[in-house]
Amino acid sequence: MTALTGIRACVFDAYGTLFDFGSAAASCADVLGDEAARLTALWRDKQIAYTWLRAVQGLHADFWQVTGDGLDFTLAAMGRQDPALRERLMSLYLMLTPFPDAVDALRRVRASRIKTAILSNGSPAMLAPLVEAAGISDLLDAVMSVEEACVFKPGARVYQLAVDRFGVKPAEIVFLSSNGWDAWAASAFGMRVVWCNRTAQPPERLPGRPDHEIRSLAELPPLLG
Repeated sequence: MTALTGIRACVFDAYGTLFDFGSAAASCADVLGDEAARLTALWRDKQIAYTWLRAVQGLHADFWQVTGDGLDFTLAAMGRQDPALRERLMSLYLMLTPFPDAVDALRRVRASRIKTAILSNGSPAMLAPLVEAAGISDLLDAVMSVEEACVFKPGARVYQLAVDRFGVKPAEIVFLSSNGWDAWAASAFGMRVVWCNRTAQPPERLPGRPDHEIRSLAELPPLLG
């Protein structure tokens, strides 16, 4: 694959890209059993759907509320309206497990003297404990939340946050996301994009297109030359 050139900053999505959002339900396997995967999928679907719907309605709420609302719907749909389980899952969402390839990829990108950052739907209060628990604070130049723009991805104001923070052109930023809709939106905005397609999803039918598709963040550093 042809290496990306002229890159001055590498910006990562958080949930699903650096951190495994499925690890919360997986940690409750003692209660959920084989329903953990179903809960994860429905919870994630509702969480993301609520961000889009709130953005269209102009009724913003932070990601913590949206995540809780999505979980409440999921538990009701599964017939598991259990306050103790809800509290446990929400607490675990602040301690999601990093993917095995995440920390090393960040370290290798930093070694190439490219600025690194997170750009996430997560609120600052959600992102801070994740970064601290993963021990990656010293590998990041910035942790940016959509709360600075008061709109969720894929709003253009969100991607502009990274441009403004680093004072570079969109094409001098490479954006990493495992979420296809996020990757396509960043490309349409003008960023260079690497789609970390962890689950072998088909390409989106949306404006924009990633420059590269990888299956693991371990494949990222060689793309940066």
